[in-house]
Amino acid sequence: MGRPIQKAKMQPIGDTGPTGTSGRLAVTAYRPYGGSKVDSTTAYIVNQRGSKKFKIHLEDSSEEVMLLKAVAPTSLANDNVNGLGEFCVQVILDDSTVAYVEKFYNNTIHYVESRRCDNWYCEIHIRW
Repeated sequence: MGRPIQKAKMQPIGDTGPTGTSGRLAVTAYRPYGGSKVDSTTAYIVNQRGSKKFKIHLEDSSEEVMLLKAVAPTSLANDNVNGLGEFCVQVILDDSTVAYVEKFYNNTIHYVESRRCDNWYCEIHIRW
């Protein structure tokens, strides 16, 4: 897996902690295994379980381990071979281009631009 994302990047829930997705890695959409797609406004990443596996706090306040996919929400599969649900995280670049996170690192992300069809990956340095 390499180095996991620092725990400081994953904000806990608590009386003094943030509410909603403020200060957290927000999930754009998710599809539980065998379920239907949910466009999310409150789901967020709780912790990292693998390079692309994350525990997600869902809309119904439950938590589930899911796979990060660099695809548009409509392309999330509900029958993943791993038996896990899938989720995506959308980012907006400086030039207003829509992109989807392919992989998280502590200070960078790898992303795929939604307008590209050739699996062209990019890297961007971000501050959280």
